[in-house]
This record gives sequence, C-alpha cells and structure tokens, in this order.
Amino acid sequence: MTVAAHRETELKYEAGAELPSLGGLPGVSGVDGPRTERLEAVYFDTADLRLARHGVTLRRRTGGHDAGWHLKVPAGGDSRTELRLPLDKGPARVTNTPPDELVDLTFGMARGAEIRPVVLLKTERQIWELFGRKGKPLAEVADDRVTASRLDRESTVDKWRELEVELADPDMAPGMDRALRKAGLRRAPHTSKLARALAVEEERPTGDTAGDALLDYVRTQYDEIVTQDLLVRRDAPDAVHQMRVAARRLRSALRVYRHLLPDTGRVSDDLRWLGRRMAEARDLEVQHAHLRDEIATLPDELVVGPVSARLTRHFAPAAATARERVLKTLADKRYRRLLDALDRLVADPPLASRASRPAGKELREHVRRAYRKTKRRMGSDTLHQTRKAAKRYRYALEVAQPAVGGKAKRARKAARALTKLLGEHQDGTVVRPLLRELGMKAHLAGENGFTYGLLHDRERARCAEVERVCPDYWKQVRKTRLT
Repeated sequence: MTVAAHRETELKYEAGAELPSLGGLPGVSGVDGPRTERLEAVYFDTADLRLARHGVTLRRRTGGHDAGWHLKVPAGGDSRTELRLPLDKGPARVTNTPPDELVDLTFGMARGAEIRPVVLLKTERQIWELFGRKGKPLAEVADDRVTASRLDRESTVDKWRELEVELADPDMAPGMDRALRKAGLRRAPHTSKLARALAVEEERPTGDTAGDALLDYVRTQYDEIVTQDLLVRRDAPDAVHQMRVAARRLRSALRVYRHLLPDTGRVSDDLRWLGRRMAEARDLEVQHAHLRDEIATLPDELVVGPVSARLTRHFAPAAATARERVLKTLADKRYRRLLDALDRLVADPPLASRASRPAGKELREHVRRAYRKTKRRMGSDTLHQTRKAAKRYRYALEVAQPAVGGKAKRARKAARALTKLLGEHQDGTVVRPLLRELGMKAHLAGENGFTYGLLHDRERARCAEVERVCPDYWKQVRKTRLT
C-alpha cells in the first residue's frame, strides 16, 4: 500500500487559564468552533528510544479525523513530514505491531532494534478553525488536555494542557508566533507530546571548546544521514544527493579535525564507501536534469530529431539500475556498521586533550591547514582535485563559523563560490563524452547528431570559461582566508 505524505507546520504553547482572542489575530476574518475530539495514541520506539533521539515519532492513533498509523519526521523549523497508513494496515488483530512499510523507513534510526509500545497518550481536544479573507483556511487551533502513561517501564502518569496551532502555510509561522506571544502565550519547551512524556532532552549541550563545536557539527551531519536514509528509501527527490553531501561533510570534518577526534579512520573509510556507492545515482540524476534544461533553452530549429526521447531511453534504465544499487547499499552490513559506529561516536566521542581548548583559537589552526592544502592543489593539480580540497576547506569553515563568526562566514562563502564553479567544470568534463556517445548512437540509428554536437560545444565553452575566471574566484578565497 502506498504511504501517504502530509507536510505540517505546528506551533506549540503552554495553555493558560484563558485562551487569547482568536478572532483578533492578524489576518483572521472568521473563527469556526469549537468542536471536540477524543484521541488515543500508542507511540512506538526502541528500548533506548532511538527514534525519539532523532526527533521522530511513530504512533497508532484512534479518534479524530486523521486516525491511522503516523510516522512523523522533522522537516526543518516547526515543520514535519507525516507519513500515513490506515488503521487496518498491519496485523489485523495485533494493534501493537506497526506496519512493515513504516518500520522499514526507520531503519537508519532504529538500526534493526525491536520497536515496541512506549507511551499511551489520551487527549481531550477542542478545535477552532481560523479563516482569512474569502474563507481562506489559515490555521487550526487545538486546546489539548493530555494524559500520558509509560508502557515500557513501571507505569507513570503525567498530565498537562497545551495549545497546538497547525498552520495552512509555513510562511505564516513567524507572524503568528509573534502575535500569540504578544497575546500572552509562551512556547512549550518540547516539540512533541511524546518528547514531554519521555522527558527526552531536545536541546543539545553547548560549550565553548573546540570539541564542543566539532561534536555539534558531527551530530548534525549524523542526524542528516539518518533523516535522508528515510527519504532515500521513499525515493524522494534530491534525497540521494543530500545523503551524499552529509556523508562528505562528516568525512571532511573527521579528516580536517582528526587531531581533535582521533581514531576515526574506519568511520571515514566507511563514509567514503557510502558516498561512492551513491555516486552513480546522483550523477545520472544531475546529468539528465542538466541536459533537459540545456535542450529547453535551444530554439526548436536547433533540436533536430528525437533528442529528448533518446535521453530518456539512455537514462531511465541506468537510473533504475543505480536505484537498485542504492537500496542494496542501505541493506549492506557495512552500512549498518557505519550507523552503529556513528551512534557510538556521538554518544562517547574519543576526544583528544587539545579538544578542550577554546574553540575560536583552536579551530582556526585546523582551518588554516585545510586552506594551505587547497592552495597547494591550486595550479598544480587538476581542477577536480582542487575542488575536492576546496570542499574540505569549506566544510572546515562550517565547523568553525559558530565560534569564529563573521570572518569564517565570509571565507566559507568565498570557498562555496569556488567549489560551485569547479563543480560546473567537473559536470561539463563528465558530460562531454556522454554527448559524443549519444551522438554516435543517433548517427548509427539514422538520426541527425547535430544537436548533440551543439550541446558538446556548449559544454566545452562553459569549461573554458570556468578555467578563465577561476583565478578571480581563487583571489577572493585568498582575500577572505582566516589569518
């Protein structure tokens, strides 16, 4: 059965004795309600709460308009993606067993551990619907009285009241939040009812040492890998790319800052393996999209023959094969080993003594070393090798930026511009042989190869232009480097 996806943006507040005047909120022209719902939800997780630690919830809810199995995944800020299946999905008589379709999607977080019931939530809810001009839906406001019972240990019960505002448009969040705060509401300290029931620590520890800064970055990239794992399994657009980027960022950080976090060579090797296994699918996606865009810019008279159809015939089977390779990678024992190693790394990091030094000063030293390596590559290596060194420098600056501030931000922007430019050169270098191959196949099939030759010449010219302006981009990198 197909898993339905729904994007939601919710603001949570501590409910006081009186609710603010909903009709007086900005943009609200009408209020409908209240109506009452009684909800009951069983939440599932591993024994050590692996899903909750990644901000993910899996539940079976009854009552209300959206009864069913729900898997909620962070989608940035106050937004989450909710994946849904109906209540009758899964073992018909065993309601404490989640559907395989949802459990499989959580592998990157659960890593094969048993998923079991952990919390029962009962909610008495009053709901108001807010409308704007011409009856446009703006938000749904829910006044919730919650009773939470732990199921995974000796039963404990907690009760509280909260206000939940689900917005029709995520862009409304800042304005609505300001208005509700002005009306006297305070944001709830938890991002979900489950987080409060489990007392999961949602704020990461902060500090001013080099180790604190590095570990915060490592945790962020680890979270991104497991989040994208779920999206890759769903074949979501750009998910393979984002997963590769997170793996590359993490590997670069472990390499550049290896004197702060030693003994991570095996993790780095596994991250490189993961990136390479994902490369084919991503490269095919980029090449196909790039060539489609290039063809769209050509006048009709310059598109000779069934060019788009030939591209589809070339890329579709190759993309399907690459997709199978990606899924095999996610099922590989080495990938499971990598996830386990990353989880241990963030839980008990083997920091060196120098990681306790102040972040600003210590991180600069490692960034400067990454810059010097990029400088050596520039002019003495291929632009592709220069690009890889520049990316390590750029990611090193990402680690340092929170501690170093504006100077690191300017340096990172300059490095990003250089790597983007060199990425265009690499794309053009790779796609030219493909265009020649496609042109030859078209010729042998009795088609006109003119358009492929034209696109080939465009790519050659684009690469030449990159080579011409590259020194100017490098000057900006030199100018903004940390001293």
